[in-house]
Amino acid sequence: AGSREPGAGSREPGAGSREPGAGSREPGAGSREPAFGSREPAFGLSSEWLLENGEPFVDGLVLSHPEQLERLRRACPEAEEAAVLAGDPCFDRMLAARPYRERFRRALGVRRGQRLVVLNSTWNPEGLFGNGGGQDLLPSLLPRLAAELPADEYRLAAILHPNIWQGHGPGQIRAWLDRARRSGLTLIDPMHAWRQALLAADIVLGDFGAVSYYAAALGIPVLLAAAGQERLDPEAPLAAFVRESRRIDPHGSLRAQLERALAEHRPLAGPAEFTSSAPGASAGLLRRHFYALMDLPEPETPALLEPLPLPSYDPPRRTTPLRVRTRVDGADIVIERSVQHPYGAEGDVHLAVQEETLDPGSLELADVIMREGRPDDPRFGSPEAWTAEVLRRHRHCAAAAYTTGPDTCTVRVRSHGLFVLSAGAGADADPAAYASSLCVWLAAGGRVPPGGTTIRVHTAGSPHQVVVLPVTTR
Repeated sequence: AGSREPGAGSREPGAGSREPGAGSREPGAGSREPAFGSREPAFGLSSEWLLENGEPFVDGLVLSHPEQLERLRRACPEAEEAAVLAGDPCFDRMLAARPYRERFRRALGVRRGQRLVVLNSTWNPEGLFGNGGGQDLLPSLLPRLAAELPADEYRLAAILHPNIWQGHGPGQIRAWLDRARRSGLTLIDPMHAWRQALLAADIVLGDFGAVSYYAAALGIPVLLAAAGQERLDPEAPLAAFVRESRRIDPHGSLRAQLERALAEHRPLAGPAEFTSSAPGASAGLLRRHFYALMDLPEPETPALLEPLPLPSYDPPRRTTPLRVRTRVDGADIVIERSVQHPYGAEGDVHLAVQEETLDPGSLELADVIMREGRPDDPRFGSPEAWTAEVLRRHRHCAAAAYTTGPDTCTVRVRSHGLFVLSAGAGADADPAAYASSLCVWLAAGGRVPPGGTTIRVHTAGSPHQVVVLPVTTR
């Protein structure tokens, strides 16, 4: 029962075909999307999809709410006898997994103080990954989000409908989104990890598809970038959700709009009400129906849904150069990093570049060159050897930083020496930010005594106590 997502019995077409599953994640069995601007019955609830020779050809048409049953009566009364009100197993699995939200966030590499922005698109020409209602929003939104949102304060992930992956192919999707991925965007597995990513989200930037509706039902703030109003029956709950939801202004500050939506969020009542009339009970209702179809006695054991698995650890792989803005006040360093121009912090700017950047020419402009890896990786000798090699090769670079763990890195600063930085167990910031902070602190006159010192790095709204120990080299 747990494997049958809402809409598994619907036949919402994709790209002109009649492929089952095109609407397989839509609350309400894909039943809320009529043909363009018409009042015709929605896909999945019309006689075209439910009858053969005037009779229902399904043994059970699973609906999640009486509202859908009423729509079925109006659109195709002949199929009413096959209707089964059985809640929403997909929604129930998410409700059951809510206690594990922090684990799902850590699986995506979301650090303490970061906000996870999930972009999502349904399978539709008017969806966010389509032309967004004729505006082609996604190609313009992605680079702006990367530029406007500080890297240490925001994390970006994208949930694309399975038919987008199927229709264009995984290689093409990754190629189209390569620039965004190098800026830190994670593409979520569309079959096995989208629910976990949704539960981990702080805010969803999406369209009129099921993921946005589920997010609203879970109480997550939603900003619509593509409304698709003309595709929706104005009497449907989904249309009401679209009318009531906040819209993104593509010409305004994206960061300001996200922060305003988070600060002023008030959950909408409609999505939580209409997603399921039996939250938490779908497993039992579905099993009862299945055993009745087989004319078998139902087991006495509880009916249970498969729990959502914990996804693999998938932190961002950000190889695009970062502009780093810093302000030094004694032992306190305020730092903000972004792909283009950081906001909200005064001070000097320097360039931090991953050694594995796509553009090797940017290494010649870098003030800080970074790498992540094991301290015993034989390819680089050691963090001490790698940092020395980098400064020899790049004469204009001020520092080289080798991150060896979630809270530690080795930094060689030209004219100052080699240091090990550690924020201690439980710290939750990118050690590369500590390295940039140390560089500007030393440039501002800071000194590290033989026994070491402590600096306070302020990033993502939180201070981090970073111990700086000098390394004596032979």
